[in-house]
Amino acid sequence: MSLVTELILSADSEARYPAPKEIRIFQDFVRTGDQRIRIAGILAENEQRIVDNASAKFWERCPVTPSNSGNPRKTASCQRDQGWYVRLVAYSILAGSEKPLAEIGTVGIKEMYNSLEIPLRNLVEAMRCVKDEAVSLLSPEDAVEVAPYFDYIIRALS
Repeated sequence: MSLVTELILSADSEARYPAPKEIRIFQDFVRTGDQRIRIAGILAENEQRIVDNASAKFWERCPVTPSNSGNPRKTASCQRDQGWYVRLVAYSILAGSEKPLAEIGTVGIKEMYNSLEIPLRNLVEAMRCVKDEAVSLLSPEDAVEVAPYFDYIIRALS
């Protein structure tokens, strides 16, 4: 759900027009549209690079982990999940909202990884590495926009 949808649904649920503060939020959303589109494009174009570099960095920090066990299937599954989160961050940036992460990516996340016996502390560290790699490709201004979405994932795993 986009920020615009959230604003409209909020006003509609109270049978009112958007308040001046909500209109300003909408104006900011429109004003930052080009930036959000550019950031999402950078993440999309560099997803594999982000995942590959983040995995290498993670394995340096945590060499004994299922994703680095020599089992290609486990490695591919872990990297697939990392790429999935990069994509969800791009969705959230486009939407201007954490809703895509909340609704698609973090509901039941701890339970799922616990059931797969994947240590959550490893996932947190892996996501920190993914965040570092993604942010390193961006300008400081764009990095400020992206970092909170990765932090949201990290908090959901903690």
